[in-house]
Amino acid sequence: MLIPFIWMLSTSLKTIDDVFIVPPLLFGRKIMLSNYLKVSDQFPFFLLLFNTFKISAFVLFGQLLTSSLAGFAFSSLRFRFKNALFLLYLASIMIPYHILLVPTFILMRFLKMLDTHYSLILPALISPFGAFLMRQFFLTIPKELGNAAKIDGCNPFGIYWYVFLPLSKPALTTLAIFTLVSTWNDFLRPLVFINNNLKMTLTLGIYAMQGNFATDWPVLMSVVVLSLLPVMILFLAAQDMFVRGVTLSGMKA
Repeated sequence: MLIPFIWMLSTSLKTIDDVFIVPPLLFGRKIMLSNYLKVSDQFPFFLLLFNTFKISAFVLFGQLLTSSLAGFAFSSLRFRFKNALFLLYLASIMIPYHILLVPTFILMRFLKMLDTHYSLILPALISPFGAFLMRQFFLTIPKELGNAAKIDGCNPFGIYWYVFLPLSKPALTTLAIFTLVSTWNDFLRPLVFINNNLKMTLTLGIYAMQGNFATDWPVLMSVVVLSLLPVMILFLAAQDMFVRGVTLSGMKA
C-alpha cells in the first residue's frame, strides 16, 4: 500500500531525466526541492486548492447536518412507515453512482447551475450512508437520556441538539472523514459539470497538467503530494475518533 506513496514522493524530488532511468532509483542523483517551488508557476495551485476546500467545506457541513437529523429521526422519533421509509432510503445506496450523473446533469442544466460550484455542492448535501451511520450510532445512546430531557421540557429538536448531538462526536468524525476524502478526491463530477478553468478542483487541475506530448512528472507529483497533505493530516489527527465511531456505529441493529 505504501509503495505508490513512496514512489510519488520520490518522483517529486527527482529531475525529469532521473524519472526514466532504468533500473529506477528510489531517489534521484540530486534532490530537487525546487520542484515544489515550480508548482505555482505551472499550475494555479492555490486557486484550485481554495475551490476544492470551499466545495468540501459546504458538502461536509451539509452532510453532517442532514445525516445527523435523519439519523435522529429514524432512531428516536415515532411516525408511520418509519421502517419502510428507512429501508427505501437505504436502498438508494445500491444505485450505482454513475447512473445518477445523467439526471443530475439535466436537473443542474434546468436550474442554470452548470459550470458553477453549486452543481457540485447541492447534489452532495444528502447522504443515505451518512444517515445510516448516524442512525446506528444514535441507537447505542440510552433512550432514558432522551426521556429525561423530554420530562424537563425539551422538544424533539432540543433532544437532538442538546443530548444526542454532543454525544455523537465519534460518529460525526467518522462521517466527516468519509465525506471529506470522497469530496476532496472526486474527479468525475467536476469533469462533467465544470468547464471554466478558474472553477476547477485540484483533481481536474492535476489531470490537466498531463500534456499530450510531454509531462513534467516531478512537478506533477509535487502537486499530488501537496493535494494529499490536508486529507492525510485530518485522518491522522482524527484516527482514534474514526476507529471509535466505526466500532460504536455497528453495536446495535
